[in-house]
Amino acid sequence: MYKMLIFFVIAVSVAGCMIGPDYRRPEIDVPRAFRFGAMETPGVADVEWWKQFNDPVLDKLIAEAIANNKSVKIAAANIERAAGILTTTRSNLFPQINYSGTGTRQQSSKNNITPAPQQNPFNSFQALGGASWEIDLWGRIRRLTEAAQANVMASIEARRGIVLSLTAEVAAAYIQLRALDEQLIIAGDTLKTYGESVRIFDLQYKYGQVSRMTLEQARSQYETAAVSIPQIEIQIVQTENALSILLGRNPGPVPRGRRLPELGMPPVPAGLPSQLLERRPDILRAEQNLIAANAQIGAAKAQYFPGISLTGTAGAASEDLSNLFLGPSKAWNYGGSIAGPIFTAGNTAGQVRQAEAGREAALFAYEQAVQAAFADMENVLVSRSKLGEQLIAEEKRVASYKEYSRLAYLQYNGGYTTYLTVLNSQQQLFPAELSAVQTRAANFIAIVNIYKAMGGGWVTEADKPTKSDKEAGT
Repeated sequence: MYKMLIFFVIAVSVAGCMIGPDYRRPEIDVPRAFRFGAMETPGVADVEWWKQFNDPVLDKLIAEAIANNKSVKIAAANIERAAGILTTTRSNLFPQINYSGTGTRQQSSKNNITPAPQQNPFNSFQALGGASWEIDLWGRIRRLTEAAQANVMASIEARRGIVLSLTAEVAAAYIQLRALDEQLIIAGDTLKTYGESVRIFDLQYKYGQVSRMTLEQARSQYETAAVSIPQIEIQIVQTENALSILLGRNPGPVPRGRRLPELGMPPVPAGLPSQLLERRPDILRAEQNLIAANAQIGAAKAQYFPGISLTGTAGAASEDLSNLFLGPSKAWNYGGSIAGPIFTAGNTAGQVRQAEAGREAALFAYEQAVQAAFADMENVLVSRSKLGEQLIAEEKRVASYKEYSRLAYLQYNGGYTTYLTVLNSQQQLFPAELSAVQTRAANFIAIVNIYKAMGGGWVTEADKPTKSDKEAGT
């Protein structure tokens, strides 16, 4: 027993070594700054930026989406599954303790080589406790635990990535919905104006003051505006349905808050390209996948070395149940085993090769995620900068068309030009107004996409209502 204890102490003391490479973050060529646009306000990447639109309805929609969206719930279940795998894997680091109890009555053959007991048939009772422990001498279990832990973290980052995308998608869909509402108002007002022109020209035509061609020109203009209304209404319903799915609802109407021109403009968050490595969930997830793949190499290489296990049982055995726990019934055993490969026809080597190739693939995936993040950030920054310039130009264009239309109508009433000039000016004004609304919405959405591309602590802030509800049992 003393020698067994010495062996146990030695095994534990040498179990600190682990086969395989320890993880080190790869060197990444990080740009010093972003090419397009200086980011303005520090610290806002860690706050609930959508609240700076100053629309309480949007705030409620985002909270509802995070609480009820099915993709978020699936991601949460995946975290639980990964945590369960981690618990199962890590449990092999510790002794496994079990118990068993049996009670039988049997009769042995009298013609057997082994003599039958004097009492035949006879009873047999056993109550045993056992323990077994695989000594993780080469770190195989610890490497598997390291990989499982990284998989849990990757699942957490996957969920954070879904929350990040979901929040941005809800905000963008809501902004697009308010833009469509604004376009519908413009189309309705334009239709009323054109309808009044048709009514006046119809009366003038009856009294011979205008030609039939002028009347039909006015009617064609009216019908052009009328055609746009059902098209916008279709887009509104489709956007509402898409937003409802994001909210975890069945398709249906969505409440509105502030009109598009009344929304506040969140500031552009400040940050450097290197901060994306710590902020974006997709990059952090790719790195955790790399950590897991790296640990699998050590777990595979550990199979080249022998495995050592300790086992033992202690309890009692007796033919009489009443004597089962008396001193003479005591029974125990302990021992150890060692087993290792001699010839596996390339089995272990193949597993090592798979693990090393998996790490290479995970490394390239990590580098690709980083490069894609830099490109994503550059794209949204240039969009925000140029859309701002485009919106200024489009608003000036709308103002010019309105003045052009006003002057053309005055000249027509004064008999200096034909109604075709008026028609031409109004035909250009209507689509220009619709385009300006869409560009304004795109400008808001560009800010949303900057926060999405930047990542940051706001993902955790967005998730807090869901966690609070879960803790409260709602």
